[in-house]
Amino acid sequence: MKYDPLHYPYPSKRNLVYGKKGMVATSQPLAAQAGLDMLKRGGNAVDAAVAAAACLTVVEPTSNGIGGDLFALVWSEGKLYGLNSSGPAPGDISAEKLRIRGIHEIPRHGWIPVTVPGIPAGWAELSRRFGRLKLRELLDPAVNYAAEGYPVSPTVSQGWRNAYESYKKHLKGEEFSSWFDTFAPKGRAPLPGEIWRSEGHARTLEKIGDTGAEDFYRGELADKIERFSKEFGGYLRKSDLSGFHPEWVEPVSISYRGWDVWEIPPNGHGIVALMALNIAKGFEFTHKDSAEACHKQIESLKLAFADGLKYIADHRYMEVDVDDLLSDSYADIRRKSIGERAVLPAAGRPPSGGTVYLAAADGEGNMVSLIQSNYMGFGSGLVVPETGIALHNRGHNFNLIEGHSNCLTGGKKPYHTIIPGFLTRDGKAVGPFGVMGGFMQPQGHFQVIMNTIDFHLNPQQALDAPRWQWIEGRRIEVEPGFPLHVAEQLSRRGHEVSYQMDAGRFGRGQIIWRTEEGSLCGGTEPRADGAIAVW
Repeated sequence: MKYDPLHYPYPSKRNLVYGKKGMVATSQPLAAQAGLDMLKRGGNAVDAAVAAAACLTVVEPTSNGIGGDLFALVWSEGKLYGLNSSGPAPGDISAEKLRIRGIHEIPRHGWIPVTVPGIPAGWAELSRRFGRLKLRELLDPAVNYAAEGYPVSPTVSQGWRNAYESYKKHLKGEEFSSWFDTFAPKGRAPLPGEIWRSEGHARTLEKIGDTGAEDFYRGELADKIERFSKEFGGYLRKSDLSGFHPEWVEPVSISYRGWDVWEIPPNGHGIVALMALNIAKGFEFTHKDSAEACHKQIESLKLAFADGLKYIADHRYMEVDVDDLLSDSYADIRRKSIGERAVLPAAGRPPSGGTVYLAAADGEGNMVSLIQSNYMGFGSGLVVPETGIALHNRGHNFNLIEGHSNCLTGGKKPYHTIIPGFLTRDGKAVGPFGVMGGFMQPQGHFQVIMNTIDFHLNPQQALDAPRWQWIEGRRIEVEPGFPLHVAEQLSRRGHEVSYQMDAGRFGRGQIIWRTEEGSLCGGTEPRADGAIAVW
């Protein structure tokens, strides 16, 4: 890609970054540097990505942890590979059992929403198949930061403080005491620049590295997880852990104005972004900051989300084919329902037939798009004592509607919000991109791709541009930098528009593109502590 280096349509705190031998973009500087260190030791982009990912569980525990899930897209030797390392619900849980207990909605915290963690197995599998360095070496920076401590960055500190205040009000049982012991040892969240450490986290990472994650799923760590679960009435067992293995999957894509946009197939909701782009490509967009363009984007996204929320589930349980949802003919049908006014979205019927994100690239052509999450900040609020393992609450995305494809069932994977993205053209890699943040993620992917392709913005500008977010119905939230005249015109079209002061609600992204000259250029999120380490 080529860009005009003197054209800056949006104010930014960051410049576009260029490199040649390698680049790692993350939401926290220490993690980006950990990845770059692996490149300088002779590792490749996958080694860099795993090192950065492990480091993020320590330096940004507000968004991810050892007890979460992971997805990745890997470009290697001219081919794109997809890894789904998200875990299923425990085998002994079901919607019927919860209803018998008088539970009619899956709670956010505690043991009920805990599913099998996929992150450790995902690291090990990526390293095994594509890496050059040993897994233990890749985890060294994370181990050191956990054992010796590190200064907490500002955005992470704010998220930590928000979580602590919420948990202090809502987490009352003894099972949550380990969270406070681990993440609030001084009786509060750490301040910006304050040193935080977790020796238990360091020991756990060492065991994962030394055993290729076997200890987490079949060894001493698995025993500790099961013991903790049994003590407080949880459903997760060692047999659930030992039966888990990451899945290599075929990425899915659509062609958008001559570019190919790639996502992981369900149970992730990356296809929501692809469906929205498929609808939007039937329109012409000449100016980004116009009410006409924003209206059509928002309505396209709403239709895609309506279908996604109805149909996306564990692929073994889906009632429709992904190819049908992504077909041009179905996009044409959905596009015809978009008029001049905002409407309430409803799912159609196709013809039968919530995180940290990082990007890494090396000088040899390998590129990685990786995302991992505990969901809803720290996740379930449960931390396995003396291990630093914060368990996610990904099962909160199940429903208890009998007969629904996403109804909670033992061994089923839930509808998943975390999605890595990738862009190619003419069979060649352009690069990885992603925007983390729950149900904002496909909306962020949609807007970043349109910023890049339709409005010709470079990676940093594509991230700097003010974002909107569809909430529900006709409700739209926009950032403070969103043009007021556009917001007013959207309101006259029937959108219920409000300005949201919390920039974190609009996602946090990273982008690395390979230029036509073969160099690397990257952008990082101005809404976070993001950084690009470059060689």
